[in-house]
Formats: sequence, C-alpha cells, structure tokens
Amino acid sequence: MKWYLGVLKKYAVFSGRARRKEYWYFALFSTLVQLLLMVIDYSIGTSDLKTGTSLLVAIYSLAVAIPYLAVSVRRLHDTGRSGWWLLIVLVPIIGGLALLVFTLQDSKPGENQYGPNPKGEASPVLGY
Repeated sequence: MKWYLGVLKKYAVFSGRARRKEYWYFALFSTLVQLLLMVIDYSIGTSDLKTGTSLLVAIYSLAVAIPYLAVSVRRLHDTGRSGWWLLIVLVPIIGGLALLVFTLQDSKPGENQYGPNPKGEASPVLGY
C-alpha cells in the first residue's frame, strides 16, 4: 500500500526514476480499487452493463490518470528510456507488448541521465 500512496504523493512528478515494485504495486492497487468501485457502482445502480460504463470508475480513472502517466514515465527512466516511449502504445498490439516488456525490465545499475538508481548503489559483487 505504501507504493500506491507514494505514487499519489508524487502526483505529477515526471522526473526521476521508479522501481518495478513502485510501478506494478500502483497498477495492482489501482486495478483492485477499480474492481471495488465497479461492484459499488453496480450495487447503487450507477453503472450500465450493456455499455460498460461505470460512474465511480470513470471518476477514479480521471483522478489517477496523471499519477499513472507520471509513474510510467519514471519507470521508463529507470530502464534508461525517455518518457516519450509511452507513445509506443499507439502502435497496435506490438506497442502495448513493447511497453509491457520495458516495464518488466530491471533497473539500469548506477546513476543514469534521469537520476540515481532508486534501489540504491549497485553492488559490485552481485550486480544489483
């Protein structure tokens, strides 16, 4: 939960680096919150199953859109890529897969042009 809240505290911080853990825990908790909101929407009657619209999920999605973009850019920075690589998702099918691979990759060891490694200094013996 600290990783989720940490991303929200860095609401619009696009500089620096984000570990895999930070990115994926934010994605996990965001998905769980959306599922919970879908259930609540269905219970109170503010969702439409035919069209797939859900009022609370839409509001939540708008609220976390900027933090999600920011943590995605910081995650790409951690792998040594520019945030502009997010635009690769505009390429059908392959773009989304490429972004998935980028976010699954480990941090580049040591400091890069985007800042110090969020894992701390690389171990010369273990390499991480």
